[in-house]
Amino acid sequence: MSPEAARREAFRQFGRVQEIEEIGVHIGDKMERKKRLTDYGTDLLQDIRYTLRTLRRDAGFTTIAVLILALAIGANIAVFSVVNTLLLRPLPFPNAHQLVWIAPPPTKCGQSCATYSSDGFEEFRAMSRSYQDVTGYFAFSGPDNLSLKIGQSDPIPATGIDVISNFFQVLGVQPQLGRLFTPADARNGAQPVIVLSNAWWKRQFNADPNIVGKAIDISGTQTTVIGILSATFDFGAVFQPGTRYDAFTPLNLDQDRNYGNIVTFLGRLKPGVTVEQAKAEAAIVAPRLYFRATIPATLGNYTGSVVPVPLKDYISGNLRRSLIVLWSAVGAILLIACVNLSNLLLARASARSKEFAMRGALGASRARVVRQLLTESLMLSAAGAALGLVFAGSLLFWLSHQGSIALPLLATLHIDLTSLLWTVLIAVVTAVCFGILPGLRMAGVNLQEALKDSGTGTGQSRKHERIRSILVVTEVALACMLLVGAGLLLRSFLKVVSLDLGFEPARSAAVNVDFDDNVPGDKTGALGAAKRGVIFQQVISRVTAIPGVQAAGASDYLPLGQNRAWGMPTPEGRNPNDFKGLGGPLVYVVTPGYVHALGMRLHGRDFTWDDGPNSQAVVIISAAMARYLWPNEDAVGKILVNTGTSNHALVAGVVDDVHADNIEAPTGWQIYYPMMQAGPNGARLVVRTTLPPATLASSVMGVLHELNPKQTKAEFLPVQSIVDHANSPRRFFMLLVVSFATLGLLLAALGIYGVISYSVTRQTQEIGIRMALGSSAGRVQRKVLVSTLGLALIGIVLGTAASLAAGRLIAIMLFDVSPWDTTTFLCMALTLIAVAVISGYLPARRASHINPMVALRNN
Repeated sequence: MSPEAARREAFRQFGRVQEIEEIGVHIGDKMERKKRLTDYGTDLLQDIRYTLRTLRRDAGFTTIAVLILALAIGANIAVFSVVNTLLLRPLPFPNAHQLVWIAPPPTKCGQSCATYSSDGFEEFRAMSRSYQDVTGYFAFSGPDNLSLKIGQSDPIPATGIDVISNFFQVLGVQPQLGRLFTPADARNGAQPVIVLSNAWWKRQFNADPNIVGKAIDISGTQTTVIGILSATFDFGAVFQPGTRYDAFTPLNLDQDRNYGNIVTFLGRLKPGVTVEQAKAEAAIVAPRLYFRATIPATLGNYTGSVVPVPLKDYISGNLRRSLIVLWSAVGAILLIACVNLSNLLLARASARSKEFAMRGALGASRARVVRQLLTESLMLSAAGAALGLVFAGSLLFWLSHQGSIALPLLATLHIDLTSLLWTVLIAVVTAVCFGILPGLRMAGVNLQEALKDSGTGTGQSRKHERIRSILVVTEVALACMLLVGAGLLLRSFLKVVSLDLGFEPARSAAVNVDFDDNVPGDKTGALGAAKRGVIFQQVISRVTAIPGVQAAGASDYLPLGQNRAWGMPTPEGRNPNDFKGLGGPLVYVVTPGYVHALGMRLHGRDFTWDDGPNSQAVVIISAAMARYLWPNEDAVGKILVNTGTSNHALVAGVVDDVHADNIEAPTGWQIYYPMMQAGPNGARLVVRTTLPPATLASSVMGVLHELNPKQTKAEFLPVQSIVDHANSPRRFFMLLVVSFATLGLLLAALGIYGVISYSVTRQTQEIGIRMALGSSAGRVQRKVLVSTLGLALIGIVLGTAASLAAGRLIAIMLFDVSPWDTTTFLCMALTLIAVAVISGYLPARRASHINPMVALRNN
């Protein structure tokens, strides 16, 4: 063929040259990428196998590193799970962002000023347009307010709560079995029905599905079980932390219409309606509600606005700052652990410097050396994270079953997918944090320097020494911040527990008393009050006769529990308008002997059994209320007008102010009515004893059961446990932060010891020469200790400055303690100095015992 014909034929058979070249390049690139991936995979497998052999060979180092990481990462996982549950994760309801808590403005008259009347609820529900629906529950349900009677056995106590019939539907809670309440269940004359919590159904009825539709004896009434709630719903965990609720009954608004403010409000917003829009509407509705309140007296008295807030913020919003502080504390622990491991890895890598130098001389790149060390860090971190996950899971399981801690949503704590992703993230970040510095330092080592630096007679590399000293200063500063925070919280807690509560809980115990004071045809209540007086006089007389009992009395409410107000009484002869807006004192209905049984200090006289329905109305008031109403006068013998039970009541006595609503809040005012003149909401028998309360439980319960065979097997509860329950959130945060600070201090001590010990080892020849030239053992010890204290003092100064700057963050968690408390800072500094001295003493002592001849001979 001619050249042109041949070229055309070649193009026809093989294609154009440019196309062939492009195909060749593409195939080459693809093969090159495949080769690189294969090489990378091979290198990674080699790194992993080599790392496993190395870590197995150095089992002591591996064990210490994994344990340090397990504690630090486990603490971070646990605290993240708490933060996630309380702040980040939505509430366990469908479209939980639509749920809002509808509250009056805060006042000083307890639950009565934080609730609404039946008429108020119905009016607000009718006038509001922002909500799909509004619901609520009875706010004054007490513990063990129900009893379950099965066969001939003694009644079993249970805690129930009345809810508005649409309560579960508004929340989006579904029954596991049966049905929920309907409006017909809450009407007058309706058949008594009950819905059981999942936990009580399992515990008390062995998860019997056939219980639905059956009638059970609840507080003497045959009540039909219509449903079993889902296991995911825990009323106490959401709305009343630290309280277990067993059953739910429908709230009859008509029956309770004359009881004043008794109902809480919460609602579900319509799709697209914001909380701000609901607030704007409430600002319009509230004044109209107040205007209507002047017409029917049962509507209630609402003098302020109605404020909707997201239900999540209402439940756990006030814990935000505390959780951030707690999260910061475990973050500091993780940083200290990373610093410690960096120091350990630097020391370990220094011992392997010849190995890395030889690898570099044989062709290993800097990146390959760094990758090898990072692989070791990732393997350590993965092992620590796995063990930490087990530690965190155990801690969360224990916390979720601590019903005594009054923190919301605590029962729902668990490790979810978000926590697992956080674990992976924190393991990778931790590995990089403590592995990158040793990797970069060792990647640049050359053979000549390594051989020169490997002899025992050579002084430690100045660069390595500076880096390790900086790391020690960093962890001392972090430990300093942790100790300051822990010290401030501990001092605050000690201030709280040492407060004068107005009563002495230590030697008192309380138990629910079942009684029936109903008298047929008793329209005025006088016959019921007289019957009540006879019942409690017998109970208290018999209980007081038990050996070891100093005093006994009963009250419908105890301090730091449920409370209510009945309006503001005024001194006789004074204008009631002068006392408007005060809200009124908290009300307690008590028997004779109660103030002594609770350890309250009384000026004047106690109630007597003669203070009955037909005698002069009497009251006992708190000292703060007496000082306000009659300044510079003795309130005993004065007359109060428009009290809760009569138009005129004699002040029989004055007791010390009681922290009745909140330990850390001001005491407020209290007023006490005799149980024979005012109708109580149940009764709690209080017994003061010279013996441990638990030793009297059987005797007291025997008397109660003898006088009333229907008495439930109620728990004889030390009053101190009620105080502890109120203190439990502060104790929870304090114990965690103190535990983390102790762990941080231990890690800092290990870090100081490791650095000084390593420094002494590297300076063996230098110390030997000094001692051969006449340096004394004491001088060698002082030199080492001065070096140790120098690092500690720099860390203390930096940590103190950081703690002072962060004082505002922790201020909200403190009680009667300044965030810049001098005593706390001084104790922190002394503690760290003592730890530094102890950590440096052992290496210093070892240095002072170096034999100069041995040191020089081993050079």
